[in-house]
Amino acid sequence: MSMLKDKTIVVGVSGGIAAYKAAELVRLLVTRGARVRVMMTRNATEFITPLTLQTLSLNPVATATFSLTQESEIGHIRLADSADAIVIAPATANLIAKAAAGIADDIVTTVLLAARCPIAFAPAMNVHMYEHPTVAENLAKLRARGATIIEPSAGALACGYEGKGRLMDPPVIVDEIERMLSPKDLANERILITAGPTQEAIDPVRFVSNRSTGKMGFAIARAAWRRGAAVRLVAGPSALATPHGVERIDTVGAGDLLSATSRNFPWCSSLIMAAAVADFRPRNPAPQKLKKNASGMTLDLAPIADELPRLAAKKASRLMIGFAAETEDLEVHALDKLRRKKLDMIVGNDVSRSDAGFGVDTNIVTMLTADGRMETTPKLLKDEVADVILDRLIMLRAARTKPSALRATR
Repeated sequence: MSMLKDKTIVVGVSGGIAAYKAAELVRLLVTRGARVRVMMTRNATEFITPLTLQTLSLNPVATATFSLTQESEIGHIRLADSADAIVIAPATANLIAKAAAGIADDIVTTVLLAARCPIAFAPAMNVHMYEHPTVAENLAKLRARGATIIEPSAGALACGYEGKGRLMDPPVIVDEIERMLSPKDLANERILITAGPTQEAIDPVRFVSNRSTGKMGFAIARAAWRRGAAVRLVAGPSALATPHGVERIDTVGAGDLLSATSRNFPWCSSLIMAAAVADFRPRNPAPQKLKKNASGMTLDLAPIADELPRLAAKKASRLMIGFAAETEDLEVHALDKLRRKKLDMIVGNDVSRSDAGFGVDTNIVTMLTADGRMETTPKLLKDEVADVILDRLIMLRAARTKPSALRATR
């Protein structure tokens, strides 16, 4: 379930050319289940009509502080009080300056001054304006007061210049709003996650792989960042976009993925191995493309050394969670893997199911812990499963630290 489900998000639109992107932002928020209210400065209505945003948000749009109709239906104080979060997108240099100075001379700045909820600003302006010391100082003031600043991206600007000043893409703004409203219960964690398949070369053209797409591992990375963790994602070949806020390390073969995991292991406080790493590779990959012939082709496969037991031997206070993709006797095979690899928890799933295997958006998992607990989830979206797994990681961490805390009080 999205963190935005049934949340009231107030979107403030100020007068810049990027105001047209507010339509997509509002649409995405509504799609995620949010109740969206829109407020606009007078200049913003020169770039996009209130009717457009009213149609997309399914709610009246506030454009004036003193409108008898809007005051009776919404009211700037009621709008501020009803908000679970406010995002100003785009935030012009002028609006940022007013907000920093506490000026309340229109509906948007008045609501900002009355609000007590989390607030985010997504700046968008000419590159030279964005680099001006005054703008930097005003953004610093807003940060110091607890506001989230969603930094603009760099590229071609409407004014013809190139540089930093483009409004951040609406999907990223939505991610930032979700993070703003999420508990930061993983703020002290550095989580290393592996995801996706591996490809083992047969020749320069062909390879051996599996059906993994990386959706589960990417969902865990996205959820962990949203909940405050620093996240590194070691990804096998995957077409999935890198989750916002996550550091991605691309790999191809099992050797590459395991080596990258080993190199980054000292950095992490928790390791979640969600990748479908190959167990075998062609022993002698051909240097040139193998030609088709009537006798067919026989592959000589060599086993790939498992890295997890070696890492487990030096994990110290780190938590290690593995995955087991099975097609039969799930609990038996998962429990065996949990013990052999000396994991804290293993997440098993039946990949023969059409609604819980590779390449789909849903999953059903069975989680087994080293202390003997077992739990099976109902069918959930993989984004929801990711949060369940991270909830269990927090429980494992609490159980790990509890004895030392007791000793410290004696």
